[in-house]
Amino acid sequence: MNKCNLGYTFLILGILLLFESCSNKQYQALFERKRTISDSSSRPTGGNSTYYRIKPQDILQIRNLQNSKNIADLNPAISGALQGSTSTGVESFMVEDDGTIALTGLGHIQVEGLTRFEAQKLIEDLYRKTFLKNPIIELKITNLKVTIFGEIKTPGAFPLTKDKTTLIELIGEAGGLTERANETNIKIIRGSEKIPKVTEIDLSDIESINDPRAVLQNGDIIYITENKRAIRNDKLQNFSSIFQPAILLFNTALIIITLIRH
Repeated sequence: MNKCNLGYTFLILGILLLFESCSNKQYQALFERKRTISDSSSRPTGGNSTYYRIKPQDILQIRNLQNSKNIADLNPAISGALQGSTSTGVESFMVEDDGTIALTGLGHIQVEGLTRFEAQKLIEDLYRKTFLKNPIIELKITNLKVTIFGEIKTPGAFPLTKDKTTLIELIGEAGGLTERANETNIKIIRGSEKIPKVTEIDLSDIESINDPRAVLQNGDIIYITENKRAIRNDKLQNFSSIFQPAILLFNTALIIITLIRH
């Protein structure tokens, strides 16, 4: 092989490396492994253990759906317990360190350890016995959130607006997975800072829809890893960025030498 042909060979090799690094679009395969799911392995029953339990420093948003007036209007003289209110009847209370909230007309009510539904029913029953006729109390815990990052189109912190938000729902809210995402290895990091626990969810498996571990909890961190093809393309890009200038320089030198000799 003469030097001219050798130069063209290196030139073609450099071009192939460049195009290889920019190709191979990844297509995700979600929920493909279909299996028969028995009744006993269907969706989680949603027992109390799967629901968040109220803790000190939580923010509770309370509203009486039967009346647009604030609960504080029952007795304006003691409405100082109110943390914030609006004309729509929505009021926010912080759970104190002793696990109570101070409600107008009721005093300090113990809510620590209760689920959202249990606290809602407790407050509703207490107001029914005292001030309100057939109240319908709506209670939300507004400070609960999860964080998602990695190969997701809209990373960031998202509030948990209901008792059972699933991983699939959060991914949808965050715009879906990117083309670089590894749908077979979604990591959920939960637990205390000293003892974190990593749970891996495989979204290519249809049974992941029914996986109770995919029901999100307050403070969860979800990391979407890169797929193998994306990692390989990154390595190729790094290789081409390092060697492509050298290959082009070498090719140019060979072509100049060949032209001079001719």
